[in-house]
Amino acid sequence: MAKFLYRVGRFAFEKRRLVVLLWVGLMAALVVGAASAPPAPPDTFSIPGTESQQAFDLLEQRFPGTKSDGAQARIVFVAPEGQQIGSDANKAVVERIVADVAGGTQVKGVLDPFQTGAVSKSGTTAYATVSYGATGDNLTDATKAALTDAMDTGKAAGVTVEIGGSALQAKPEMAGATEAIGIAIAAVVLMITFGAFAAAGLPLITALVGIGVGIAAIVAIGMSTTTTTLAMMLGLAVGIDYALFIVSRYRTERAEGYSAAEAAGRAVGTAGSAVVFAGLTVVIALAGLAVVGIPALTKMGLAAAGTVAVAVTIALTLLPALLGFFQNAVLPTAFRKQPDRDSLPAASMQEDRPGMGTRWARFVVRRPVAVLLIGLVGMGALALPMTSLELGMPGEESQPTSTTQRRAYDALAEGFGPGFNGPLTVALDVKGVGDPQAAVEQATSTLAATKGVVSVSPAMFNQAGDAAMITVVPATGPSTTATKDLVHTLRGEAGGLRAATGATMLVTGATAMNIDVSQKMSDALLPYLAVVVGLAILLLMVVFRSIAVPIKAALGFLLSVGAAFGVIVAVFQWGWLAGLIGVHQTGPVMSMMPIFLIGVVFGLAMDYEVFLVTRMREAFAHGESAREAIVTGFRHSGRVVVAAAAIMIAVFAGFIGGGEPMIKMMGLGLAAAVFFDAFIVRMTLVPAVLALLGDKAWWLPGWLAKILPNVDVEGESLNRPVAVEPERELESARA
Repeated sequence: MAKFLYRVGRFAFEKRRLVVLLWVGLMAALVVGAASAPPAPPDTFSIPGTESQQAFDLLEQRFPGTKSDGAQARIVFVAPEGQQIGSDANKAVVERIVADVAGGTQVKGVLDPFQTGAVSKSGTTAYATVSYGATGDNLTDATKAALTDAMDTGKAAGVTVEIGGSALQAKPEMAGATEAIGIAIAAVVLMITFGAFAAAGLPLITALVGIGVGIAAIVAIGMSTTTTTLAMMLGLAVGIDYALFIVSRYRTERAEGYSAAEAAGRAVGTAGSAVVFAGLTVVIALAGLAVVGIPALTKMGLAAAGTVAVAVTIALTLLPALLGFFQNAVLPTAFRKQPDRDSLPAASMQEDRPGMGTRWARFVVRRPVAVLLIGLVGMGALALPMTSLELGMPGEESQPTSTTQRRAYDALAEGFGPGFNGPLTVALDVKGVGDPQAAVEQATSTLAATKGVVSVSPAMFNQAGDAAMITVVPATGPSTTATKDLVHTLRGEAGGLRAATGATMLVTGATAMNIDVSQKMSDALLPYLAVVVGLAILLLMVVFRSIAVPIKAALGFLLSVGAAFGVIVAVFQWGWLAGLIGVHQTGPVMSMMPIFLIGVVFGLAMDYEVFLVTRMREAFAHGESAREAIVTGFRHSGRVVVAAAAIMIAVFAGFIGGGEPMIKMMGLGLAAAVFFDAFIVRMTLVPAVLALLGDKAWWLPGWLAKILPNVDVEGESLNRPVAVEPERELESARA
């Protein structure tokens, strides 16, 4: 591995113009392909194998005129205080607005509130339902303008008009300005770490190129742009980090007296090996999201895994090529001013006094038991809120009160009850039933008699008469435990109905689908952990040729995830510091968050494990004692790992400024997890455990040592003489 990557680095350095040209050409081709690619098919959220999805499929098949993914809007009308919405003046305003909206070219139908009885018992609130023949992403500006004009018309007449539903729902936006702040912070950290503009700039340049190539490829092959959120977030973070480690190693090799070309080759051969295996753990964790069985999550994971793979490839090829153009510019100022740079002793680029990382490592090694106990107690305390974790899917109730969707949600809840915002759709399959009408009537009676049900709509049969659809309104809100219990109760009644009539009853709707998503996530969690953690432990055994180190790495990751979930629960469920980051409504944690955070954080946690511990393994393999190797690893990698973690935290924290609660939760969860994993687990608990284990940390049974391939991550093979042509070396140094 080290020799192969050494040759790759040397080749990229010496043929730098060709390598840069190839990458520029590839990115240009992908950008052109993305620009000319047909629009991606609209996003559809499906959860195969669940009752909700079975019901949706049945309704689409038996009611061919309906599209489950078509946009809908609820126009909510609230009369002025002290008035009724059905008064002559207010009714005229409502009917005029309904008629204006119904004239849109994309409108399939509008249900007038006075014809359908969609008026609250108090008589103050009413709503009209608008159905569209296109998804929310494909609605024209004119269609959306008709809805916003309705609000203005109502306001002018004194009637409050708010718009709910998916028609005006904005696409999740990236963090924008705050993301740019994250990149700026990353630039500052790089500048402090390296003390040279070129060294700070190269990781940013290569990371941006990686994102450009990755995102363009995602769009060019027809994947939806919504899959790019995670890809952009991770691609930027790991792209900077991987380049940071290789540039740092290049500077170290130059300090050892190697020429620029040789230093580039050795940097890619050593640090590049760590980048490959760190990247592989991230790719395994992301691709493993396919285990869950939810297509949207699978696509998101594969898109992000591809972007990470691109970041690794760029770090191994484009970065050494760019180093060829900035051979000395990436070095510290004092080093660049020396007349004979290549003969400068190593100490000139290193501090005479032990750095903070070295002092910290010595402190931990001297007191491993105390450090370990304090760290474990602290991480355990941070993870305590996780015991109150509740899962759900954020809806309009999580939107800021400044949005019309949230105001429409509140108005409907006040006028019709909290369960009105989370209606359940019951699909009845009566094909082959002797008396379909009687079967549906019995189902309606059963549903209406169920505790927790407020109202049941009249059944609507399809044209063939072999299926019916009923809407059930719960007494409680869509994200409450009571509503979840009601869904399970209704599904439990389906067996009795089938036995009595032969009809099949299926419960679906957005609320039921959210419950099914949570259940599917819970069911997939253990298989996912087994696959991802198992493969990663095997991979780390190959890297470290040890049993204890990979197992310790996996256990440390569990601590990081637990603490990160503690922070998420405290902020998004309990409301601690919620206003500070713009969380306007507390509620359940997004159902996808546990398995998503576990997958992403596991990959990132192994990054720091690989980068930090490979230098320890390298020192131990070269003859140092176990404790000396820990200090050596921190001396060479501690500062760089801290910088890498700070950069990743800054990038992820930038997404906290996103408008969508989901984006905020992802940003906060990832930033907290990286902080805990890098600074508490990897920089504190790991050296304490290794100090306690001593030489046993690097023990591997003889029979297993024969089976596992020796990939030479430490670059031992590079310490043997490498034939280099003097002319080429001189020519390269002068370039």
